[in-house]
Amino acid sequence: MLHVQQLSKTFGKIQVLSQLNIYVERGQAVAIIGPNGSGKTTLIKSILGMVVPEEGTILFDGKPVGLDAQYRRFIGYMPQIGRYPDNMQVGQLFDMMRDLRQAAPEGLDEELIHAYRLPDIYHKTMRTLSGGTRQKVSAALAFLFDAPVMILDEPTAGLDPLSAEILKEKVGREKQQNKLFLITSHIMSDLEELATDVLYLVEGKVVFLKSMQALRTETGEERLGKAIAKIMEQQRH
Repeated sequence: MLHVQQLSKTFGKIQVLSQLNIYVERGQAVAIIGPNGSGKTTLIKSILGMVVPEEGTILFDGKPVGLDAQYRRFIGYMPQIGRYPDNMQVGQLFDMMRDLRQAAPEGLDEELIHAYRLPDIYHKTMRTLSGGTRQKVSAALAFLFDAPVMILDEPTAGLDPLSAEILKEKVGREKQQNKLFLITSHIMSDLEELATDVLYLVEGKVVFLKSMQALRTETGEERLGKAIAKIMEQQRH
């Protein structure tokens, strides 16, 4: 499904990605973890076509992403901080996105729109929304087009506990639909609930890509944070 080959990217003199190789497939929910500056955001933006790497190739369903931007239609993206036109009403934003995608109504997934009661605020402009409500809008937009690949960047950041639980339950259901999820989060408990696999990056390089089950078996640790710490300690010796 998604094959990253020998991907390298620098910003100035800083090597952000270094000969990075990964292969992930439908049915996986991959937690992308690493310290600050490890290349997580650059990897995501490269997959989305928002960053152009100096070297390497990204294949989406076997085709290089640089040749045809249409592959983005098959990706749902929830950014960490959604930036939208300040004066646009919430309802207008959803109408605009539906028009841009030219999606048939029967193909839309409006579950989160209704779970978060967003029609009640369709008349409000984006600049009047709290950070948490913007996150709800971003989540609803990401899932709206029922994409086979979902990229969620710190999805529960800013959400109240109930709204975060609604989103996690949604991800849980969608995982059963043979979709590929790429998820970044600093909240280890969220990743323990959502992820089937863990991709750990340090300084733009892959340290490991393992299933959650393999990680727990190898380390004897149930908690993700402790399992990662044990592996990193082992690699230092």
